[in-house]
Amino acid sequence: MLRVGLSGGIGSGKSTVSRRLVERGAVVVDSDVIAREVVAVGTPGLAQVVERFGESVLAEDGSLDRPALAATVFGDDDARAALNGIVHPLVFVETVRQIEAAPADAVVVHDIPLLVELGREVDYHLVVIVDTPADERLRRLVADRGMTAAEAQARIDAQATDEQRHAAADVMLPNTGSVDDLLGAVDLLWDNRIQPYAINLREGRRTRRPAAVALVAYDDRWPTTAARLAGRITTQLRNNGLAEALVAVDHVGSTSVPGLRAKPVIDLQVRVDDLAVVGAMPFEKALLAAGFVGRRGPEIDTVHAFAPDEADWAKVFYGGADPDRVVNLHVREADSAGATSALLFRDWLRAHPDERDAYAALKVEVAAGHPGATPESGEDYTVAKEPWIASALLRARSWATATSWEPDRPSR
Repeated sequence: MLRVGLSGGIGSGKSTVSRRLVERGAVVVDSDVIAREVVAVGTPGLAQVVERFGESVLAEDGSLDRPALAATVFGDDDARAALNGIVHPLVFVETVRQIEAAPADAVVVHDIPLLVELGREVDYHLVVIVDTPADERLRRLVADRGMTAAEAQARIDAQATDEQRHAAADVMLPNTGSVDDLLGAVDLLWDNRIQPYAINLREGRRTRRPAAVALVAYDDRWPTTAARLAGRITTQLRNNGLAEALVAVDHVGSTSVPGLRAKPVIDLQVRVDDLAVVGAMPFEKALLAAGFVGRRGPEIDTVHAFAPDEADWAKVFYGGADPDRVVNLHVREADSAGATSALLFRDWLRAHPDERDAYAALKVEVAAGHPGATPESGEDYTVAKEPWIASALLRARSWATATSWEPDRPSR
């Protein structure tokens, strides 16, 4: 199933988006609804809350007095942590139950207010944030929910910042116009991205770049996107029992070098201890859960003279299924020449702006001569760059020796 995380700041209009997605066919799992259900009258959750905070948080009918509870915990970090310690585990169990009960081919939308604050962007194929300016959210909270301006501002300030939401989001869904405008944006998102993404996952179809080579200026959003995708891969591999096999997930290729013109393609590298792990079902399941399909290989990258054994250049290739972006995933053994060279080439270009600029000029020249306008000529651009890259790797290796450069191996 395709899993979508939906969030937004308080007063952003997230509920309107959620309702529309249900109308379009999504299965919505609403954390706010679940959070109410797990502390309803007669539940163990409510009993635990009363035991911790006293009967002053109960209404006359025995239900939870939410404003009273909010007043008790707001601004008190210890009290809020205690409340979260009661409610969050109960919400988690019920959330998992509802997701697992959905049809296998469903689009499941998890409506979760604290997605960003909890670092949950790595748990979904796609994260959608309803983006509404803070001043508009403040106005809505005062006009529609009866808060004072000070109360509303305090609630807004207690949540994630706009910068944090942007870093977590695959989609920033603007809500600055009418309700009809917002519903129209949701429909476009469903038709052009969510539903095609679900189909791609179901059919094992990766998103491919156009045949024609198109170089664009460096986009400073590329590293953030790559980091978010790497986090998903890492999370899913660990969830499937492969933490010990995983060395790292790296952003490599041209989009990993600041200032370098590139095709708008994110290249990621998964370094594993042994490439044999790729054939195991847990690995396939993990990558599917992270949004990657279309396993190809093992295949051999370009072999260079400094490491003539073909086995040292072996990799398995996957592609991202998100129709809105092209993501190539290269799985290599951690100490192989292929994995090491990908990291070295990236770091060497980052450290040498003159070489980066020379590579950019070469790209433009080669793209003009090998535009790859047809599927048959699509690899001509890559092949034509190989002589320069072969020479560059030798210079990079000399730099690595002089600087004692070594591939990063994060602690596991």
